[in-house]
Amino acid sequence: MSVVEQYARAQIVTDTDVQTLDERGAIPVVLRYDPDRDPRAVRIGLPGPHEWTFSRDLLEQGLRAPAGDGQVRVWPCGRVQAVVEFHSPQGTAVVRFDLKALMRFLRRTYLAAATPVARR
Repeated sequence: MSVVEQYARAQIVTDTDVQTLDERGAIPVVLRYDPDRDPRAVRIGLPGPHEWTFSRDLLEQGLRAPAGDGQVRVWPCGRVQAVVEFHSPQGTAVVRFDLKALMRFLRRTYLAAATPVARR
């Protein structure tokens, strides 16, 4: 199965000290899915060493209605955005994404999981 890696831009909504904000207040984010590592999990990499691994189902559910109750929470924000909230001992980061980017990523993860590996 193939790894899915998608780059996106997101906006920090909280007062987090992020040095990589661009002029619009956006940060670069990497969305990853590796079905060989864990077919049920996705990863979101924020600037620096911050990478979060959580359930792909949680991401999908959170695009329709508030979901999550631990370190990661996801909910829709209007018709075109979604919010992902990350909790750690260092604090909370609230990040707003374009809904289309997350939906495209999820679609690609399901395609990758369904694609058989070519045998040699």
